[in-house]
Amino acid sequence: MPDRSSKDRPCDLPEAAAGDEDNVAGEAPRSEAEREQPAEPELSEEGRRRAAQALGRRGGLKGGKARAEKLTPERRREIARNAAKKRWEKG
Repeated sequence: MPDRSSKDRPCDLPEAAAGDEDNVAGEAPRSEAEREQPAEPELSEEGRRRAAQALGRRGGLKGGKARAEKLTPERRREIARNAAKKRWEKG
């Protein structure tokens, strides 16, 4: 039985896909180091915290309005009634 040479082909599926992507684009195949580089620079702890806050705020600003639009008038009244009841129970 002849020896088969599979050294020139990547056996890892993601690696093979990355190689095909490079070939389709007409570029030379990238090295392992180039593939593993993150797309964006690393953020500091403070930078990540601020980015998370901004995303949360953006979603929060949209969320309340979208939820209110989806509620029926009856359900809104029920929610308001329960909230008022809870407020009065505290006092």
